[in-house]
Amino acid sequence: MKPLFVRLLITVALAVIAVSVAGWWYAQRSLKLAQPVVDFTVQRGHTMRQAAVTIAAAGVDVSPRSLYWIARITGKAGRIMAGSYEVHQGITPWMLILKLSSGDVSQAEVRFVEGWNFRQIRTALESNPNLLQDTAGLGDIDILRMIGATEAHPEGLFFPDTYLFDKQSSAVAVLRRAYSAMKQRLALAWEGRDPRVPLNSPYEALILASIVEKETGRPEDRGLVASVFANRLRVGMRLQTDPAVIYGYGEAFDGRLRKWHLETDHLYNTYTRAGLPPTPIAMPGADSLNAAVHPARTDYLYFVSRGDGTSEFSSNLNDHNKAVNRYQRGSAN
Repeated sequence: MKPLFVRLLITVALAVIAVSVAGWWYAQRSLKLAQPVVDFTVQRGHTMRQAAVTIAAAGVDVSPRSLYWIARITGKAGRIMAGSYEVHQGITPWMLILKLSSGDVSQAEVRFVEGWNFRQIRTALESNPNLLQDTAGLGDIDILRMIGATEAHPEGLFFPDTYLFDKQSSAVAVLRRAYSAMKQRLALAWEGRDPRVPLNSPYEALILASIVEKETGRPEDRGLVASVFANRLRVGMRLQTDPAVIYGYGEAFDGRLRKWHLETDHLYNTYTRAGLPPTPIAMPGADSLNAAVHPARTDYLYFVSRGDGTSEFSSNLNDHNKAVNRYQRGSAN
């Protein structure tokens, strides 16, 4: 009996070794892919068995059963993480399991550009195929509540930047990050503001920054542009900023600013109304935020575009009219 038992133990041991060697060999072999890069998504709550089936169905030539058992034997089956993954040529079953258990998800990005309005932000989010579209069909106020914002209007509340995210992340989550980033930037800017700036709150600084953002794309001009508006606010002059007027017309604006636009009163018409408009008109970047709270110290009250992206600044109406004639009307007088 004893020799038979020993032989049985040896046979079992050899079988286990053989299976282990075969399993390890399989785990280390490169898998064929249907395409050079294969994407797949492991849904939240899916087991390793379900994930293995998903991977095979996506175009990875792997045995779901074998992949599951390798993960189970190595203690990784219960550690897989939900998310979108990307695999390339040369991937092995063991590398797949490590990727799943470490949450090495693939990332995508969405860019919010300085000067964009909230409508453009929504378009960027809702046209991104890698985002879970949980803002589609919602009103602006509904979205603000979802991200925890206390403001009543979404314009200007999001910081322009390139945001990386795991594929199939929530669009609301991306917006929440951009909102938080702007709150932090604005709080820092307001805390370090020039005490002489004629603004009463961080929100007013955000409004002014949005105007500066739309009035010039030249970094060297931002402080000067901000100084014009700060000086006007100090003396009670109307801001007379065209971008605010245009913003008030929304999608109805056809791209050409006419005299009647400036004469028709509405909430954002800074030609007919004193002070700042009621909300920001765009998404300001860091430089515009800084210019709004640290405007250059000048006596300028006017500026006009030179037509090359720069501006001509003036301290009085006579000099301004000369600049308008020169740069806008082509006259030297």
